[in-house]
Amino acid sequence: MTSSRKNKKLYIDPEALSALALVQEGLFYPVTSLMSKEEAYAVDKTKNYKGVPFPFSFILAPSGKRNLSTIKSLKNGEEIDLVCDGKIVGMLTVDETFEIDPVDRIINIYGTADQSHPGVKNTFKRIGNMAVSGKYHVDYPLIADNKKRIEEFKEKTGAKKISSMVLSANPLNRVHERMIRKVLDESDVLVIFLRKPFVAEGGLRYDIRYNTLKIFTDLFLSLNKVLIIPFENSYIFAGYNELILDALLVSNYGCDQLVIGDNHGGLGLYYDKNVLNSVFDEFQNINIEIKIIDKYVYCNECKTLVNNKTCPHGQHHHVSYHSASIMQLIEAGLVPPALLVRKEISAKILSEMFPDRFKNLQELYSYLMPGSGLIEKQSEEQFYINLIQLHSTSSLT
Repeated sequence: MTSSRKNKKLYIDPEALSALALVQEGLFYPVTSLMSKEEAYAVDKTKNYKGVPFPFSFILAPSGKRNLSTIKSLKNGEEIDLVCDGKIVGMLTVDETFEIDPVDRIINIYGTADQSHPGVKNTFKRIGNMAVSGKYHVDYPLIADNKKRIEEFKEKTGAKKISSMVLSANPLNRVHERMIRKVLDESDVLVIFLRKPFVAEGGLRYDIRYNTLKIFTDLFLSLNKVLIIPFENSYIFAGYNELILDALLVSNYGCDQLVIGDNHGGLGLYYDKNVLNSVFDEFQNINIEIKIIDKYVYCNECKTLVNNKTCPHGQHHHVSYHSASIMQLIEAGLVPPALLVRKEISAKILSEMFPDRFKNLQELYSYLMPGSGLIEKQSEEQFYINLIQLHSTSSLT
């Protein structure tokens, strides 16, 4: 990145850098740049930009006294450096600076300014009182690489219909697997955008979630049917606008369909100016099909995963796949029943979360596990798989 030592500096965080890169790569098209004061006001009022739904203005208003002083001193046409984590990551040519109301912006993003909401509290810390607009360029290879991978995937597979899902897989469970298979039954290929938050949200680390998803797609699905893309889940995807932004993003990535569960937080009805609206009213000008998959449960009468709307048995026969509850078992070091999580997935998660858990693993193997008779070095991951198989033995139960 070419820069002048005399350039003023604006300090941004990784979330802002990621958002700037998404727009730079055309993934929020028709939004292609930072908005002027006039554009920002219009978008915040109409929730629309150039005929396409966009829930709030795209602006750069970083917090901090140093940034505030810099923005107030800027002149039209001046070049400034964008700095993230102590490194110059981009440049911006100033077009305009203007005041904003952080509270109004928070409400536009989250629908509330209540600081008991963890997202609201965190975002308040990073939004300043003044914004700067102008042409910019940032270096952020991940986003461009994601575009290239999807384009190469489409070319390699010759896919005509490309579906997408945005998942946390925290943890990957049997319902996720069923949904993925159902999507592939009706599509050529599937792109899974795996959420990668900037701020720790509890649960499993991104690398564990990625590796478990890879185990499932590599071992239990047809080759070259699924592509996993890291989806940096910055604050702009928070709140009730998430589904609209997800749809716009995957559409600009080249996907034809976005598949969601019927419990997605962005679904439902809401009132705007005393008129009852559906979120689907917002998708008319986004080139994407939204497909909703009904909730699955395990029925102990049907002995399989079923659609809870069509199963004739009552809720007292159903096992729900509640991610937070499954995570409580995992965080306690317990193996979730294979009914909930595939044994290969549980083994990978527990071996990563509790490394070197057993004092003498080889001794445990020799006493508890049937073997080939040969002395072999065993892994903790394989130990959990064998342990789950012992749990499944039914002759003495």
